[in-house]
Amino acid sequence: MLRGVLHLFLFVLSSLTLVACSNGGFTDLDDFMNEKRARPGGVIAPIPPFKAYKVFSYSATTLRSPFDRPIEIREITQLQSVTTVKPDAGRAKEFLEQFTFDSLSMVGSLSRSNTDWTLIQDPEGGVHRVKLGNFLGRNHGKIVEVTEVYIAVIEIVSDGNEGWVERPRSIRLSGL
Repeated sequence: MLRGVLHLFLFVLSSLTLVACSNGGFTDLDDFMNEKRARPGGVIAPIPPFKAYKVFSYSATTLRSPFDRPIEIREITQLQSVTTVKPDAGRAKEFLEQFTFDSLSMVGSLSRSNTDWTLIQDPEGGVHRVKLGNFLGRNHGKIVEVTEVYIAVIEIVSDGNEGWVERPRSIRLSGL
């Protein structure tokens, strides 16, 4: 019985709420809408005509890229004349030859027992001593000059025609 009275009370309360909301208190909104409807309608500009673009024919596709260094005839003949260069396949690989040349960095140098050593850091954070004649990098790079601020390396790389050429590279001391 209490439940029925509660349902009746909620029904009456919700009915009164709905009646209170429908008292016609939208006169200001109706006035605003009537004012907007009374104004003359605007004119919409027509869509501009489509202008076809002119086709551009790119004729430089067969030319050398402007970002590539021009190859001089002297360089080509020099590359072709160096046929005796090739890596020593029988030589045992050194530890730093497993890393790419660009991933190695020079972090210092020291002298011990009348031998000049250069400190090279690998990409894993390890620091290694190298000296003149050691190898590093994946392209058979041999250290040919050691100073306090850089080391000079000669790599042996493929020339693309089943031959080999020497390429000079250097690693400068980090922070210079």
